[in-house]
Order: sequence, then structure tokens, then C-alpha cells
Amino acid sequence: MRYSVLLLLLVFCYSCQEKKPNLQRQYLDTPWELYLEEFTHPVADSIGIPSTVHSAIIGKTKHPFKGNNEDQLQWLTETTWTYKTQFNVGAKTLEKEHLELHFEGIDTYASILLNGIEILETDNAFLHWKKEVKPLLKKENELVVVLHSPLEIGREKAAANPYVLPEGNRVYTRKAQFQYGWDWGPKLNTMGIIKPIYLEAYNHFKIEDIYIKQNYIQDSTANLTAQIKLSTAVSDPLTYQIKVNDSIYPIKITDSLLQSQSHATQEVHFEISKAHLWWPHNIGKPYLYDIEILISKKGELIDSKKLKRGIRTIELINKPDKDGTSFYFEVNGVPVYMKGANYIPQNSMQDLVTDQHYEKLLSDVVDANMNMLRVWGGGSYEKDIFYEKCDEKGILIWQDFMFACAMYPGDAHFRESVTNEITQQVTRLRNHSSIALWCGNNETSEAWHNWGWQNGRSQIERDLIWEDYRSVFQIAMPKYVSELTKEPYWESTPQLGRGNPRYEFEGDAHDWRVWHDGYPFEHFEEHVPRFMSEFGFQAHPSYEAIRYINKDGSLDIKSKDYASHQKHERGNELILEYMERNFPVPTNDEDYVYVSHLLQAYGMSKGFQSHRRARPYNMGTLYWQLNDCWPAVSWSSIDHFGNWKALHYQVKRDFENVLISNYVKEGVLYSCIVNDHLYDITGGYTMVIKDFDGKELYKKSFIGTARTNSSNQFHEVKLKTLGIDLRKVYVSTEFDSSKVIDILTSPKVLDLPNENLEWISKKIDGGYQIKLQSAAFAKDVFFFTNLKGHFSDNFFDLEPNKTKTIIFETASDVEPVFEYKSLNRLITDLDL
Repeated sequence: MRYSVLLLLLVFCYSCQEKKPNLQRQYLDTPWELYLEEFTHPVADSIGIPSTVHSAIIGKTKHPFKGNNEDQLQWLTETTWTYKTQFNVGAKTLEKEHLELHFEGIDTYASILLNGIEILETDNAFLHWKKEVKPLLKKENELVVVLHSPLEIGREKAAANPYVLPEGNRVYTRKAQFQYGWDWGPKLNTMGIIKPIYLEAYNHFKIEDIYIKQNYIQDSTANLTAQIKLSTAVSDPLTYQIKVNDSIYPIKITDSLLQSQSHATQEVHFEISKAHLWWPHNIGKPYLYDIEILISKKGELIDSKKLKRGIRTIELINKPDKDGTSFYFEVNGVPVYMKGANYIPQNSMQDLVTDQHYEKLLSDVVDANMNMLRVWGGGSYEKDIFYEKCDEKGILIWQDFMFACAMYPGDAHFRESVTNEITQQVTRLRNHSSIALWCGNNETSEAWHNWGWQNGRSQIERDLIWEDYRSVFQIAMPKYVSELTKEPYWESTPQLGRGNPRYEFEGDAHDWRVWHDGYPFEHFEEHVPRFMSEFGFQAHPSYEAIRYINKDGSLDIKSKDYASHQKHERGNELILEYMERNFPVPTNDEDYVYVSHLLQAYGMSKGFQSHRRARPYNMGTLYWQLNDCWPAVSWSSIDHFGNWKALHYQVKRDFENVLISNYVKEGVLYSCIVNDHLYDITGGYTMVIKDFDGKELYKKSFIGTARTNSSNQFHEVKLKTLGIDLRKVYVSTEFDSSKVIDILTSPKVLDLPNENLEWISKKIDGGYQIKLQSAAFAKDVFFFTNLKGHFSDNFFDLEPNKTKTIIFETASDVEPVFEYKSLNRLITDLDL
């Protein structure tokens, strides 16, 4: 039997939409009660969903982010907790053919009872669970979610396994791995209802899923297929309608629909002519089409679904070449250099992350000129809004599956659960134009081969563990990704660890020789991989975060409170070691925190610029890490309270589409222009070397062209021929509308003068305008204030007798008191 199919685009032809859709959804978000073990008195009541046990009782106990309170709250995960609510269902709803309870996310092991009858046992926090409940549902209902200790269950599963798996019992539980503790995060193993619960009621059928599959683009026409999955096969004729952007588009059917009693998925082929393409925001517009699918039966609208979809192609080019094996992304057939960071969950209690948090953080990503984020495999598959915002803002996503730094079990139940997880998450996210790559895991392959995990094991045991790895990451994942979506799959990041000498020449790399191995920052310039997907350096957080951590509100970075927020065992030692190499070391904590920011930005900038200069050999630089899950000493460029460290301001400069990159090698100053735009830029180039009072010592000007999408060597100066003291000079370089200020030697040895910085501030809409000027060259000027807000620029260099204007954005009505630090003042205070 053939469907009758109608594709209409005009609102006046759209009459069936005026009727109320068949599908009804009732959210069970509040009020809930939380009980500790037995039902006596609730520990908390009137709780909204989503919720975790930790967040629900914050008001009744010590906050885990303050001091060392984390240690005193470990008991929360060792016991049983129960959520309970009552809800009513209307008589008309009860008459519906289908009544389904949906649980989008339960963390993690739970027994779920409806009106005293167990309906579900959950054991994977990454799964969407659902259950048909029509036989059990009444007008008045009670829903109970009993949460069991993941630590206890993990111990039981580990004991049942014939061998010990790296890295601990966390591998047996499918939940966010970072909750078990990481070298930047606390051990807060949450339990709770972490995503919405709702009741769906409908007759006939509903739309289970729609995938807008892009077949090809030819002569600016996009050929698409809407793959529509219904909840059940339907034998009656249906009318399908497709609406695009509320406007007329030349859409046509290219073949007919066939009905099958046993198959509930159908396809509609259509075209969009003169298609607008979706691009990463730094090289084009991330254009999204509004697409709506409506399905009617005998003139009645049964169900509809709206989504946004960009038209774009993306390919991972991983092919042998003269240097090794390439690793880069082509978007719409164009090689695109990826600039970005690794993203972790924004809060250890993930239910506390709001839509506003996503908007703020992702806006900060765009403001810093990033075009890619890697969602790290030890966290969580993010909420829909995260990917929606990335679609809108033109941020590409490297999406890890949630496996990190461990070997995982391979029993039948675990594999089945992981298969469901893979298929559910790929299906949920595949319409997002921001998804650029699916990656199997973080560092698991590297760890197995290079971290000594095979030592002391029999060959049989090694083979069994590796076969379990293979079954998931080399067989199941690539199979389901290729079947369900068109985006590429990458088995493990990095492809080769730093223990393998080929890491510089093949695939992607995590290079931790700087930091973990203590290598100097210059290592970044001397060893550039094809794509750097992880590297980093720690710094202290903002003054605000430190005062929050310390219960006495001080800036004491040697306190016991603060020590509990440094999770890397050598972290403070390494910060000091690198500071002694590169900067003057302050004697007070306030200045020490400031210099730690400068140190982090200085070292990471060497990496960013050397990577970008090396294009097309290198085609991506993603640093560790963008954000924090709590206030802490970490590798982040933005701390837990949203404050930009010096690193984030430096990222903004180093990730500009046009980068002027100057560097000194063997006594020669080289100047390179990197152009990420998709067009040539011809403009005036000027390099001036000046002393700290502004006197010109060298100048060169000419007209040059930075070719499209390339790195261009522009100029070089043999410094020895100039006879200048590099400790007393700076370089100002301009090309077209871009400008950069550099020093030519280590900050530690600079002979900086007293800068005599002055400024005037005035109130403007949304904050304050600050105009500042210095009598001499001012290095690393850092403005701060007593109010919450954001400076448009900070940790910047200021040329002598030139005015710079920055904006302080704040919602406060209180007039701020501005203060500043500079490397000049620090050196003067230290009498260096």
C-alpha cells in the first residue's frame, strides 16, 4: 500500500496545524520529597527536578565546594536515598491508548515504583528510560525512585570480576567518571534524578525520532531525506507535511513512501534550492533552517516535531602524506583550522547548571575566537541546550563517548548497556550541525600501551582485557556511528601517546611533556604535532574563588582549606618550578596568584602560536581546559565563577583569524602572518622595535599579502646586527587592521621601568569606561575591582604615552574601586 503524501509550505495551506496535537506531555518536576533510607521524615521537601542528593541538602549541611567539606560528605554516596512525589492525571488523559513514563536521566542505580509496583531498574546514567504504565496509572499516583549506592555496587561488581581493571571500580558504573575524583575535580559521586521525568499520553502513534539526513549538495541545491521513526507501524494512509522557514522553498518528493506492517520508519526525500550553508562562526554564518514535520491521519494532526538544521558537510582527513598522516577537518570542502579547548562539566552537581550558564560560557567561547570544543570523555553527554547553542553560535563539537583513562568490562550486560547508550546518544545528537566528530574514548588506548597497565598480567588476561576494548571501540562504536549518522568516528584520543616518537607526525596528540614531565615551554615550539587535541598548564583561580574556598575569606593559598582544592599531587611544586624559570617570584599571595596567571598565559601562548604558524602541517590546537566544575587550582582559562584568567584573554588574541606571530630563534626575530579567512588580505605591514620609553630603534614597513587560509612568513631581523639590549625593548607589529606587542626575551630578565600608569573611569550603560595611559611601557597590566563583572581586555601590554580604552561590564549599582597590577610594579616592589 502507498501513502498519500502532501508537502505544503504556505501557512494558508496549513490548516490541520490549528487543531491540538494528539500528543500530551506532563512534567513531574515538583514537588518531590527526599528521604534518607527508610520513610520517616523527609530530609528535604518541595524539591524540583532535576536534582541530586548533594544539591538537595546543601542548605542543611556544609557546602562541598568550601574548604575541605568535600571530605566530610563522602557518606552521602554510601547509603540509600529515596525521592517521592504524588501527581494527578486527568480523566481524559487516562483514556489515551498509550501512557508512557519517561526518565531522561537517573544517576544511577535506581528502583522505580509506581503506586507501589516496581516498573524499572536503572543502571546507566547516560540512558533515557521509558515504560508503558497505562495498566498502573490512576487519577492520583505516587512515584518513588530509590537510589542505591554506586560505590557499594561498584565494589560488588569488581569483586565478581576475575581480574582487576585499571583504573578502579568506577569502570563498572555508567555514570560521569570525573565524579570519582580527578586531578582537577573533587570526589563528589552524586546520586539523583538528573534530567526531567514526564508522562506522555497519546492515541494511535507518535513521532519517536526524526533525522534530517543530508545526501548531497549540487549546484547550491541541498538534497535531503527526512527519516521519520514512528512509535509503531501504521497501516492507514498518513499525510506528511514538511515546512521550512515559514517561506516558499522549491521542495519536491523524489520518490514514494512504501508502507510496511512491521517497519515504523519511513523516508521523505526533499530538496532546498539556493541553500545557505552552515559555517563555523569565524569564517562564515552558522545558518540554521527551521524544519517542521507534521503527520496527519484522516485530516487530524496526530503529531509534529520542530528542529533546526544546518546544511554543511564535514570530513576528517586522515591520510598518509609526505610528513606522516594528516589530521584535519574539511567543512563544506574547505580545510578549517580548529582553535578551541576541552570542555568538562560545569558543576560537580550537574543539576545546578542553568541555561544561563550555558549561554554565558559559550558566549565566552565565541568572544575568545574559538571554533571548536572537545566534550571530554570523563564527563557527560551534555543537555540539548548545549548543542543547540553551539549550532547557533557556530562552534564545532568534538564529541567523546563517555569513557576515560580506564579499561572497561566486557560482560554481556555491560555491552548491551553501552550499545543502548551509543545508539541513544548518537540518535539524540545527530541533527546538530555542530557535531564534527565522534570519538570513542579519552586516552584509553594510549594508557593500555604506554602507562604500564599490562605489567604483571598473564598473556591470557591481557588478551581478554584488550578484546573487551576492541568489542566496544573498534567494532560496536564505528558500526553504530556509521549506520546512524554521517559524521566521522575516531577510535581514541590521542592516536599515539607521547611515549611513541610518531606522535608528532600521525593523527592527534596529547602532549604533556610540558607540565607532567617538566619540559620547558620552548618544547611547544620545537615539537609540533599534526593536531594538538590536549595540552595545558595550571594557574590559580581568581581572587573571588580563593576567598570563597577559604572559610575565613582570605587570599591565603597555603591554608588547609585551599590545599584541598589542588588535586594534582605536584601542582604547586610545578607552578613554582616554571615560575622560577620564567618570571620573578612574588613574596605575597596576591601577587603570586597574579604571576601564576601570567605564567599560564605565557607558556600556552607559545603552543598556540607555534601550532598556528605550522599550518597546514598542524591544523588544530585544543587546550586543556576551558572551565572548572568547582573552584580550584586547575588548567582552566575560566574559573568556576566565570572569571577570565589571563589565559582566556591571551586565547582571544592568539585565536584571532589574523594572527601576527613573532618569535626569536637563534638570534633572529621572525614575523609570521597567519590568515584563517577564506580570502587573501593585502595590507600595510610595519614592525617597530622601541625602548621602554617609546624611542624607535628599528622600523620596517611594506605592503604584503597574507594568502587565504595559510601561514605566511613576512619578515625577519637579525637582532645581533642592531646592537640592542633585549631586556629593555619591545616590538610593535601591525598588519592591515591587526596589531600585536611582544617582548624579545624572558619576562624574568626584563629591565622594566616605573610605568606611572594613570586612568579615568566614567559610568556608561552596563558598566564603566576606563581610559588609561602610561609614561613608559607597561607589561601585563591587570585591572581588578571589588565588584562582580567583566573587563573587555585585561593582562595587556601598554605602549608609552598611548591611550587604551577598556570596558568594565557590571550589573551592580555600586561604584567600583579599581586597582591594578603590572609586572613593572612587581619588579619594583621586589627590588629586582
